[in-house]
Amino acid sequence: MQTVRTLTKGQVVIPSRIRKHLAIEKGSLLEIALVGDHIEMRPVPADPIAAFCGSLKDRDSLAQGLIDEHRQEVCRDGKR
Repeated sequence: MQTVRTLTKGQVVIPSRIRKHLAIEKGSLLEIALVGDHIEMRPVPADPIAAFCGSLKDRDSLAQGLIDEHRQEVCRDGKR
């Protein structure tokens, strides 16, 4: 973890190594949030839709869960 000093108007210089790693350039948008007792900053993707694409693939499908539940109900109802 690196330490930086605040400048005029609360500005902070993000170290070069971190900027390069996250592809932060002049004019890049950053999301900043107060989380408990600290600040978190994240670069905003140039194309948020493309960045989000595929992020839910590893999760169970809600639709598939409903289909499975319905099949179980049909089986139960058929055995009565």
